[in-house]
Amino acid sequence: MTSLRHTLRLGARAHQPLGRAPPTACTLPLAQRRYRSLIDIPRRPAEEKPAEEAEQASEDLEDVNMNGHYPDPSLTSALPLKRSLRDPYGNWWDPQERRNYGEPVHEDNDILGIFSTEEYRHFTPAWGAVLWGTLVASILGLSAVCWRFYPDKPSATRTFPGGLEAELGGPRAPRAAMEEDDLAAKVEGGSRSSPEPNTTIV
Repeated sequence: MTSLRHTLRLGARAHQPLGRAPPTACTLPLAQRRYRSLIDIPRRPAEEKPAEEAEQASEDLEDVNMNGHYPDPSLTSALPLKRSLRDPYGNWWDPQERRNYGEPVHEDNDILGIFSTEEYRHFTPAWGAVLWGTLVASILGLSAVCWRFYPDKPSATRTFPGGLEAELGGPRAPRAAMEEDDLAAKVEGGSRSSPEPNTTIV
């Protein structure tokens, strides 16, 4: 099969005139050449943006990396720091505000000024969680120890001679709470049996 293809190629070349070059070898002058660039490729129009985004984009072009001509806090290390955290003994132009002359005013100056609320920096959140956990564990441990070793009754139960039957209204008075030994003596017709001496009254 390979030899057949080779023979056909040689036969086609033999029929070509000797004075002409093959068409594949023909080159055009530079003036007639045309290269297709990306400009000729049709492009789809970009998605239309809302008016607010278009306005913000135009402002970003006019005022790059700024916010209404206010300085960007991420580019200036001194601005996002609260004035109360600055060096109180520094050579400031305004010692009260701890501010130098000509220093740009930040857009959040009301929360960065010296009279703003003081920032809490005593404990970090992680150390605060450790302290809270220690407090809760201490309270639970103390409660468990007290529940385990604290006695139920600090003293003996008080007893009275005769169970204070007369003082409680006599034998036909409504029954009061009594001990298990006295509850064994049932009274028929709502009458009360005479309790034994030294009956415990709760």
